[in-house]
This record gives sequence, C-alpha cells and structure tokens, in this order.
Amino acid sequence: MCDKIRNAVDTDIAQVQYVAKASWHDTYEGIIPMEIQEAFLRYAYSDDIMKQRMQTSCLLVAERGEHIVGFINLSSPDEQKQVELFALYLLPGQQRKGIGKALLLAAIQRMDASSLYVNVETDNLKGRSFYEKQGFKVVDVFDDDFDGHILKTTRMVLRLPVE
Repeated sequence: MCDKIRNAVDTDIAQVQYVAKASWHDTYEGIIPMEIQEAFLRYAYSDDIMKQRMQTSCLLVAERGEHIVGFINLSSPDEQKQVELFALYLLPGQQRKGIGKALLLAAIQRMDASSLYVNVETDNLKGRSFYEKQGFKVVDVFDDDFDGHILKTTRMVLRLPVE
C-alpha cells in the first residue's frame, strides 16, 4: 500500500515523469516501438504539459515515504458527468499492492461523476485485467493510429452510483 494520496504539485513533476517512463517501458515493451514511446513521453509528460494537467484536470500522486510510486490523471466531469481516465501508472515494483485501486478510489471520491471511461491497449493484459477487477466493462474495441503505429484499443466504462 502507499502512505499517502494527494493532489500533485509542481515539485512532483520530475517524479511523475519518472513513474510514467518506467511504467510505459515495462507495460508497452513489445506492444509499442521504443522510439514511439519515447516521443510520446517527451511530449505528453513535458514540464509544460504536466503543469497544464495540474491546472485543468485531476492529477493525484501516491507516495511511499518521500517517493512518488504512482499517479492517476482524469478529466473534469462533462455535462453528463462523464470522466475520462487519461493515465493510471505505477512503478513496476509497486504493482499488485493495492496502490492502483487506492488511486482510483481516491479519484472517484473527488469527482462528481456518473461514469468513468478509459482506453486501454488490447494487448496490455495487466491493464485490462486491473480495470475488469475494478468493475469496468468493455464498450468498444477499435484500431487507434498511435503516431503511425496501429494499436488495437479497448474502451471500457465504470458506471458510478449517482448520488
């Protein structure tokens, strides 16, 4: 488990970038070519994009001691109270310890949402299995052009109790 889940701040950027890179390399080895992973990570986790994420979306980090071991990033709810889960990444050595579930539950508690959507690469068996265990259901499977590399992507939804 983790010691604490909290909102990300600017001083967390380097550690979040490290978690993203380590998780991507572990998860997408053999699924997405390394040069495409690196190009995506350079852009999507640049300092400027990270600051923008903190201002416009929900970005939570999980800490163990002084170190960030995982994070979750979700959109703000839209008019139908639908939320998009952009990222849920953990350091490879911190997986299967309840941290991902704790991050997901903490994010859901902070949101006024009726449903949570996520796109996960169909070949990402760990990711798909995690989401299924949390109650997500498959709503679509489609081809996604990821920087010229075609990925089979599974779209899943978690329906949340409406208060």
